[in-house]
Amino acid sequence: MSTSEEIVRVAAKGDGVTASGRHVALSAPGDRVLPDGTLEFGPHHAEPPCRHFGRCGGCQLQQLDEEVLAEFVRDRVLNAAEGQGLIPEQVAPVHLSPTRTRRRATLRAINGGGKPLIGFNEGGSHRVVDMRECHVLHPDLFALIAPLRDMLTPRRDKYAVEISLTLASQGVDCAIKGLSLEGLAQTEAMLDFCRDQGLARLTLDQGYGAETFWEPVPVTVSFGGAEVTMPAGAFLQATADGERALVEAAREGLADCSKVADLFAGLGTFTFALAGSARVTAAEASREALVACRAAAGRAGLPVEALHRDLFRNPLRSEELAGFDGVLLDPPRAGAREQVVQLAASSVPRIVYVSCNPSSWARDGRVLADAGYRLADLRPVGQFRWSTHVELVSLFVR
Repeated sequence: MSTSEEIVRVAAKGDGVTASGRHVALSAPGDRVLPDGTLEFGPHHAEPPCRHFGRCGGCQLQQLDEEVLAEFVRDRVLNAAEGQGLIPEQVAPVHLSPTRTRRRATLRAINGGGKPLIGFNEGGSHRVVDMRECHVLHPDLFALIAPLRDMLTPRRDKYAVEISLTLASQGVDCAIKGLSLEGLAQTEAMLDFCRDQGLARLTLDQGYGAETFWEPVPVTVSFGGAEVTMPAGAFLQATADGERALVEAAREGLADCSKVADLFAGLGTFTFALAGSARVTAAEASREALVACRAAAGRAGLPVEALHRDLFRNPLRSEELAGFDGVLLDPPRAGAREQVVQLAASSVPRIVYVSCNPSSWARDGRVLADAGYRLADLRPVGQFRWSTHVELVSLFVR
């Protein structure tokens, strides 16, 4: 390269891209790539706050300032929509979750030369970055890293452990996979660790499936003021802040509805927020989640019917949807093609579709648009700060 080039956009995986199509890692729009390959920073290049950035795979976008970070989230969503010919009538401002609000994360721990290394993997690698600071994890989760390291230090066996941390109402819910306890001393040491750290729960998978090792009181999570029992491994939105943004958008989109179907309801993230003004049928394939949702609705006295249904194999048919004036759809990353086909054939006037994958959402949205639905509102949400993972809330009406 004999001349410098300007970074003009950020690609889906976080690299900066020049007008000629050259990808440059850790760059921001407005930066210039000089002939020797070095970067001359522009006005949108931020100083990454974390010492691990560039190695740790937990973040890809700390080099972007707030303006460009929001643009990245917005463009990911709009590009997916436009790729399927979906033109939103209204696009809301991007919602970005603040730093240090991530309330769930999965880390790895290995015995690295006689000492434990705990953290996220390096980007594109199985090597573990030993976490000494983190600007995305909630402080209550990060505070557990050093005690985990201390707990593992006496061990001299070779291990590669998966550690999942979730912040519940009672504190940190910790699940450890791949760590065996040999003998009374290791078992007592683990009990001491749980007690000293005030864990809400510890689940251990020693190679024979996950088993609850410690849970002084039942672990719960709060949705819409209802305390819902949280089974080990149950899904929870990444941040409470992001959850509020998604829920508020859903409530606005379905504000005038009196009977709502919450499809892929999980524990009831949206169910309990919507049940205050509408009767809600919550459909979910996980029996544990369904039982927890049903029990919480009963305790709270809310008008919720919990329906055990695998919506991939057995979606709600168009005729079953006839009595609903609103639907909340929040499927996994793969989308909900079969259920969307039934929705497209139904007479439901308002559909709020929440998604963590703009590509599968846009494919499903095309099916709804072809059936006569309009994309009335689109809201990009970046609750995974500095990550290329984005979410959205959309409203389809007819």
